[in-house]
Amino acid sequence: MKFRTLSNTKEQLSAIGLGCMGLNFAYGDHVDQQQSKLLLERSIDLGINFWDTADMYANGANESLISNVLVPNRDKIFIATKFGFRHKGGGSGPSSDPNTYIDGSPAYVRQAVENSLKRLKIETIDLYYAHRVDPNIPIEETVGAMADLVREGKVRYLGLSEASSASIRRASAVHPIAALQSEYSLLSRDIEGDILDTCRELKISLIPYSPLSRGLITATIAEPDALVDGDFRKNLPRFSKENWENNQKLIAGFAEIAHSLNVTPAQLAIAWVLSQGEDIIPIPGTKKIKYLEQNAAATDLELSPSVLQKIDTLVNNYPILGDRYSQRSMEMLNK
Repeated sequence: MKFRTLSNTKEQLSAIGLGCMGLNFAYGDHVDQQQSKLLLERSIDLGINFWDTADMYANGANESLISNVLVPNRDKIFIATKFGFRHKGGGSGPSSDPNTYIDGSPAYVRQAVENSLKRLKIETIDLYYAHRVDPNIPIEETVGAMADLVREGKVRYLGLSEASSASIRRASAVHPIAALQSEYSLLSRDIEGDILDTCRELKISLIPYSPLSRGLITATIAEPDALVDGDFRKNLPRFSKENWENNQKLIAGFAEIAHSLNVTPAQLAIAWVLSQGEDIIPIPGTKKIKYLEQNAAATDLELSPSVLQKIDTLVNNYPILGDRYSQRSMEMLNK
């Protein structure tokens, strides 16, 4: 496994981390606890030392699930979790739920971190993110409360997720921000330009989630109807039937490039993200050890300028159609 340095810290993180959300949340057809345990243990064997979760994933059950392997391997894992989504009925819920809202208040920061520490069964969280920027609370107040957690030893480093350039700058004026977690892949490149430039100016690492475009780029989804019940991708515009024909032309062309290199489309997609800069550490998620091993192997794939040009040409010929989130979830992003 290759390693990359987190921001201005001395932390050496595996070139890819492991996104844990899908183990028991969002994609339906969840794996059981024993399968999850084996997958998490295998990730450690592969040299992956960076795991990502959030308190909203399965209403906290994701943190509890990974704690079973995290605790006995605490010295081997750099753990990141997130807070901010709340549900009017209590707990947390998906961003598409009309009863879900964002809470970045100092009082909730403290409440949320204590709950996450309890579920994770650890004393300190390595990287703590504001999952979204609260439009009703100044980012300075949210980050100020998060900074208190650092001083108290409950958190080591701070991060933001899906934050605008302006919010990143305002937050950084209060306390160093080590990481920005945002969706970034060959098919989701909204952060290129102002946001990514700001991160690089401030020496903030980019942690892309969904580097495989929620599986779309992997050429493993036959059609939208093939998604199982409970899979939230059924409600994502780019997986809709009206966008499927165009998007599948792009996916098929990308698969051809991957096969010409004797790699899988998923491996090529991860390699593309990695090629965008040493300050980028993607966190692909999976429920299957086979795919985990393939993802890890992608860190050794070097892409030539000619291959990168082929990919750019393909994307220009078939620009992806459809937003990456539902309308409500898009509205919760920080502009």
